[in-house]
Amino acid sequence: MAPRRPAELYRAPFPLYTVRLHPQRPLAITAGGGGAAKTGIRNGVHFLQLEQIGGQLSASLLHSHDTETRATMTMALADDIIAAGQDASCHILRFSLQGPEAKSGSSGRDGSGEKGPRKRKGASPAGQGGETQSRSSEVTVESLHSVRTDFSADALQKAVRFNADASLLVTGGADGFLRLWEFPSMKKTLEFKAHDGEIEDIALGPDNKVVTAGRDFQCCVWQRDQLVTGLRWNENLPGIPDKAYRYQACRFGAVADMAGALRLYTVQVPHKRERRPPPCYLTKWDGKSFLPLLTRPCGAEVISCLSLSDSGTFLGLGTVTGSVAIHIAFSLQRLYYVREAHGIVVTDMAFIPESRRGRELLGEHEAALLSVAVDSRCKLHLLPRRRSLPVWLLLLLSAGLIMATILLLQLAFPGFL
Repeated sequence: MAPRRPAELYRAPFPLYTVRLHPQRPLAITAGGGGAAKTGIRNGVHFLQLEQIGGQLSASLLHSHDTETRATMTMALADDIIAAGQDASCHILRFSLQGPEAKSGSSGRDGSGEKGPRKRKGASPAGQGGETQSRSSEVTVESLHSVRTDFSADALQKAVRFNADASLLVTGGADGFLRLWEFPSMKKTLEFKAHDGEIEDIALGPDNKVVTAGRDFQCCVWQRDQLVTGLRWNENLPGIPDKAYRYQACRFGAVADMAGALRLYTVQVPHKRERRPPPCYLTKWDGKSFLPLLTRPCGAEVISCLSLSDSGTFLGLGTVTGSVAIHIAFSLQRLYYVREAHGIVVTDMAFIPESRRGRELLGEHEAALLSVAVDSRCKLHLLPRRRSLPVWLLLLLSAGLIMATILLLQLAFPGFL
C-alpha cells in the first residue's frame, strides 16, 4: 500500500533551506530566507517545539530569530550551539530555553534584540489550521562569533560540520577550500584547496578524517591536509564512465548491532541532464578501509540531499523535483516513497533522534523524517513499525508446512512413504 501524503508540520514565511533536530529536546530548528534581495521576504531561524497531541506529532513556533539580510543556507548543531552558513560567513549562535519564572519582570527581548512573542500560532496535527497557544518557555539567542569561510567570486558556504565532541568545526564552500576551526575559539587551524570548484558536502569520520564531495567528480578522504584516498564508486561498474556522474552528498552512519563500526554513504547524480534521465546511485562504503560494499540505483529523479537516522538503520533522500524516499541502510532498498511531497527542490531533511525524548515523539512509528524545501514547508514522513515474527514461530510454521506436504503426497500417491 502506498504511503499517505505527508503531513505539513509547519509553514514558514520564507523559503526553507535547512533543518536540524536537537538530540535531547523536543526541538526542531529550521532556517532560510530570501537573502539580501529587496523582495520583502525576511530571513530567519525558527525554533519549533515538537509534541504529541492526540497521538499525532505537532509543531508550534517558539521563537523567530531575525538574521537581517542573510539567509541561512547550511547549519550544524552541537547541543545548544548553532553554526549557521550565511552567504560567505559562518555565524556561531548560542540559544537557551527560559521558563516563565526567568522572564518575569523582563522586557521580553532576546540576545538578538528581537521581541519574543507571548502568543504563538501552533500547527495542529496533520498540518491542519492551528490556534493561538501560550507556551511555557521562550528561546533566547546570542551571537558568539562570525568568521568568513569562503572567498570566491560567488562566495557561499555550502557545508558545515562539527566533529563528535564539538572541538572542531569544518567548513567548505564555493571556492573549493576546506577550512578547519578550533571550537569554541573559532581559531582557524588549517586551510587548503580540496577541490577544483564547489564543495557539495562534508562528512566527519573516525580520527577526525574528513570526507569531501566536490563538483569536480571527486570524493576525497583527508587526514588534516593529507589526501588519504580518492573514492571510486564505479570501479566495479565498468559501463559507467568516470565523468558521467558527480558526488552530491556524503554521510557517515553507525551500523546496527555492531558497536563502533561505521559506514560511509554517498550519492552519485548524473553530471548532465538528458531527455531520458539515467538513474542516480547510492553507494555504501566500509568506514575504515573506504572500499565500496554495495551500490544500487535509487531512481531517475536527481537527488538533492541525504540524511541518516541515529542508529544507521535508515537513509532519507530528497530530490530536486520535491520527492522524498526512505531506504534501508543495510540493503539500500527503498522502503518509503512519496512523489513530489514538496512543490519544488527538497533542500534538507533530518530524522527524529532516537533518544528517549525522540522515542516519545515517534509513538508507535519506527522512524520519522522531517523534510524542508524552497516551498517554505516542513513536512513529516512517518514510517510505520515493521511487524516481524519470532524465529521459533517461523521454524514451527516451516515444519508444519513440510508435514502437510508429505501428508498430501501420501494421499495423492499411496505408498509414497
